[in-house]
Amino acid sequence: MKRVRFAPSPTGSLHVGNALSAVANRAVGDWMLLRIDDTDPARNLPGGEAAILEDLEWLGVRWDEGPTRQSGRQARYAEAGEKLGARFDGITLLREDGTATYQLATVVDDVDFGITHIVRGNDHRPNEALHRKLFEALGAQPPEFVHHGLILGEDGKKLSKRAPGATVASLREAGIPAEAVRRYLEELGVPKHDVRYDLPRIRRLAIEAISALPDEELAARVGAPVAAVPALRGARDLKEAREYAAAIAEPPAPAKTQAPETLERFKELVERANGNVDARALVRELKAVGGDLRSLRLALTGQERGPELWTVITALPQEEALRRIDAAL
Repeated sequence: MKRVRFAPSPTGSLHVGNALSAVANRAVGDWMLLRIDDTDPARNLPGGEAAILEDLEWLGVRWDEGPTRQSGRQARYAEAGEKLGARFDGITLLREDGTATYQLATVVDDVDFGITHIVRGNDHRPNEALHRKLFEALGAQPPEFVHHGLILGEDGKKLSKRAPGATVASLREAGIPAEAVRRYLEELGVPKHDVRYDLPRIRRLAIEAISALPDEELAARVGAPVAAVPALRGARDLKEAREYAAAIAEPPAPAKTQAPETLERFKELVERANGNVDARALVRELKAVGGDLRSLRLALTGQERGPELWTVITALPQEEALRRIDAAL
């Protein structure tokens, strides 16, 4: 059995590079430990651990044990430190106050939890030689080390957490579905070399994810009735889908139309259909006679752009559509 661990520091929402490590560990491991590396109080942020848990749950990354916090295992590290000495190979293992540094804590944890594969970013590669020696000094077989490439920004440097879409929380807030982010990270796999962050690829996957969601699921995520779903399918992200839903749900502010003849014709066609409106055919007919579809959209939603017009007509109850037309007339 391959036993892996994902070990973020509680510094807030996951950087996409850390999220890549989480997804890669889950793909490699049969069993995964979630460990919070909080041995450096100066780096720990209030709410940082909660943000990480929210990100992992949103991404659908499950763990089998944890979260285990290194701050709660200091007695165990002190015991190991006494055996090895406060310094090892010129590296400090125990601070003056008796607390363990990262180098000691991480190896002791990996020994105690039986970790067989360590999957982490290339920035940890310099630690491998020391960690191997520490495993052996503790009488343990070193695990298999797998170092993957880092996610870089457009400038070829490590992606800044402040860059657009660089954290899982920022992607979530932008309305990117979790399925799109997870699929992007799974496509990267365990890259041997550094990769440039491809936010446009995530945005393309977001459109695919929205189109693939079942009607009820999409409606629930957007907070819209199922009847509005056809109008939501063309959205580029869930944020835009919510804007579409709001435009349909909220009557526009009254404004006199510039194309009364188009609205009168719309009313006539709807009333003639007697409750059986074929919205696509209706829009085609208005278009064929040179109808002002922009004015019709404005009357129905108060906006010049949005989902396909036929989907708006389908989503609106007939009485409400006619009431909005009358208000514009």
